[in-house]
Amino acid sequence: MERATELVPLRYVAIGGRGPEDVVADARGRVLTGVEDGRILRVDGLTGPGPARVEVLAETGGRPLGLELLPDDVLLVCDAELGLLRVDLREGIVRILADSVAGERLRFCSNVVALSDGSVCFTVSSRRYPLDQWIGDIVEHSGTGRLLRLAPGSERPEVLMEGLQFANGLALSADESFLVVAETGARRLTRYWLSGARAGRGEPFTENLPGMPDNIWRAAPDGPIWVSLAGPRVPPLDLLHRAAPAVRAAAARVAVHAPYRPTGTVGVLAVDDRGGIVHHLARRRSGYRFVTSVCEAGGHLVLGSLWERGLAVCERPAPK
Repeated sequence: MERATELVPLRYVAIGGRGPEDVVADARGRVLTGVEDGRILRVDGLTGPGPARVEVLAETGGRPLGLELLPDDVLLVCDAELGLLRVDLREGIVRILADSVAGERLRFCSNVVALSDGSVCFTVSSRRYPLDQWIGDIVEHSGTGRLLRLAPGSERPEVLMEGLQFANGLALSADESFLVVAETGARRLTRYWLSGARAGRGEPFTENLPGMPDNIWRAAPDGPIWVSLAGPRVPPLDLLHRAAPAVRAAAARVAVHAPYRPTGTVGVLAVDDRGGIVHHLARRRSGYRFVTSVCEAGGHLVLGSLWERGLAVCERPAPK
């Protein structure tokens, strides 16, 4: 892997809420995000010279995480407490699309994409740990993450893949032949084939990432897939993952009660449809920590974080 280039911060924008975990941009360069208290926010003017404007579009009543913006001002939301939601941004109306699978409550929906056939694919990070104990799943290496699909008009999701290590971000290939899933706990991106001779199969896409991938985002089919790195590689954690299940479970019980503070090392990647890394941007001793999402807006990169109370605007690298 090429040596990382510097991730250059330009501006920090407070948004009046904690934990903008995912960020997505609309066609006008406005950025949408969900915060800890359940509000869905739209931030305008992030990259301009004046102050940014923050507008409340809806309230889910839960904890919104991954977002997918659809035409006609509709937003799909993975809510860690409520399940998969549909939000009418004009009226602020929230509707639950799915809150269980095969009778099991969806406790940790993470990210979502919509396909051109009207179906929706989304991830569940863990079947063992809720959001406020996410570190327990990373430490235990439970492998209970899932990739699900909700067919048009259905209320019953089907399981496409399971056994994933903290399934997280999700993006489509340019031709919609496969999905790319971020496995945070395994430091890899995984490909799930939607069509072709290998339809229904999963395989490694990009492995041994320099950090733990979180949300991923694609602006357009001809653009790269942007991958946020929530934290750097932790060699002792890699070693623990090779230990016996009982050892990992004991370590997880300690981890969920220990105070957590993210490191100052942050990064983002851009990958192409062959799994090649196009850009690797990183910054040590960053004042903006725990980067859980990245998108493009106004010719810049915008970062979101489960930890911070605002968004970070950074330089976008020149296309390769």
